[in-house]
Amino acid sequence: MNFTKNDFPILRWSIVAICASILFSSSVVYFANTYTVATQQDLRKASQMRNNSSNSLNTAHQDRDNMSIYADEYGSLINRKIVGEDMRLDWIEGMENLRQKNLVTNFRYNISPQKRYVPNPPVDSGNLVINYSEMKLQFDLLHEEQLLDFFTALPKNIPGWYQLEGCTLNRSASTGPNELPGTHLKAVCTGGWITLKSRSS
Repeated sequence: MNFTKNDFPILRWSIVAICASILFSSSVVYFANTYTVATQQDLRKASQMRNNSSNSLNTAHQDRDNMSIYADEYGSLINRKIVGEDMRLDWIEGMENLRQKNLVTNFRYNISPQKRYVPNPPVDSGNLVINYSEMKLQFDLLHEEQLLDFFTALPKNIPGWYQLEGCTLNRSASTGPNELPGTHLKAVCTGGWITLKSRSS
């Protein structure tokens, strides 16, 4: 089938209609693809926002639970007089109360001024400062069990946290002016009272 110039006017509107139809179809496909891509992006953003919201909610629940747990523990430390200022007067009073129990033949003690405690290895103490008041003890003993009885009774009778570092025991060669008759052992023990204090206070 051959076309001539005379046929063009007849086909012109059909060609225009076909071209317009192709252009329209192309536009529809383009905008449909654009809409699909935009919709997928919005869906991903919405999904990410939902996940972020869910994670934030879970974190808030965990923080609430942790605050409840730590609040109870912190309150317990305050009641035990581990958190706060130097409890020197309480320690002295407690030591004198222990003296009245006659758990050992005799003892002497010295509490040094409070200083910052640097644990080894280092620990993360968070918002708390760890302070340390060294207390050196000297004992006159009849036998080793008296020393064990004393350090068993110490935390039960004195609020606070005493950390025993170590003791040295020696047999008493003679009775000195500060020793009672019948003393067989002398002990020197080192340690200290640990006090926690909030950095923000």
